[in-house]
Amino acid sequence: MSGAHAAETSPDSPLDPSQLRFLTRGVTPEEVAAVTAVLAAAAAEQAAAAKEAQADQGPDAWARTQRALRGELRPGNGAWRSFSG
Repeated sequence: MSGAHAAETSPDSPLDPSQLRFLTRGVTPEEVAAVTAVLAAAAAEQAAAAKEAQADQGPDAWARTQRALRGELRPGNGAWRSFSG
């Protein structure tokens, strides 16, 4: 019955029900379905939380290192005295 439940889970679910192994003997198909549903929901919730946390990080390293454009250069007496590099 676990093969049938594997087909029922959504394709974007991070859980693969075929990888579940029950150590308790005499597990009914309803119990297998319940455990699979709970684990799939927990895995989906964890994946959604990870995606949300990644979106809240802000700009990436490339965007943070970009410097603002410099101002206009005006030639003349003392124009370079305030140059700081």
